[in-house]
Amino acid sequence: MIAAGAFIPGKTALTQAVTEQGAGFWVLAPLKTTQGFTVLVNRGFVPADKRGEAEAMTPAGPVAVTGLLRVSEPGGGFLRANDPGAERWTSRDVAAIAAARGLEGVAPYFIDADATQNPGGLPVGGLTVVSFRNSHLVYALTWFALAAMVAGGAAILFAHERALRRR
Repeated sequence: MIAAGAFIPGKTALTQAVTEQGAGFWVLAPLKTTQGFTVLVNRGFVPADKRGEAEAMTPAGPVAVTGLLRVSEPGGGFLRANDPGAERWTSRDVAAIAAARGLEGVAPYFIDADATQNPGGLPVGGLTVVSFRNSHLVYALTWFALAAMVAGGAAILFAHERALRRR
C-alpha cells in the first residue's frame, strides 16, 4: 500500500518491540493523508537508547509511505496491557493510540513501512515478518486417509453384495 500525506507532529507513539536487532520500540506516527483521513504508520524500529529521539526522526512536509497494511493489535502484548496514561504501549492498538493522542478519523489499520532507508538510518523499517503455516503434509494425509476410507467402504459394500448374490 502507498499512502501520501504529511505526518502530524507531536503525536508519535512508541510500542515495545523485540526484533532481530534486539529490544526497543516501534515508532508509530500518524499520517494525515491527501484523501483526508489519518492512518498510523509504523515507521520502523529504534533501539531503546534512541527512544528519546524518535519524535525528531519524523519528517516534516509531504511524504509517500510504502508498506504493508496491517490490522490493529488491540488489548496489549503477552501478559501485559497497554497503559496509555503512563505512555506504555505493548501492542499497536490503533483505536487506543488514536484516542490517547486525540486523533479523529483514524483508519482501523496501520501501515508497516517498507525497508526504504530513513535519513540518519533510524527508524529501521521493513522488519515485518510475514510467515504462513505450511500444513500441506496434514492436508495430504487427511485426503489420503479419506480416500482409503472410501476405498475400504467400497470394498466392504462389494463383499457384502457378492455374499448376498451367492445365497
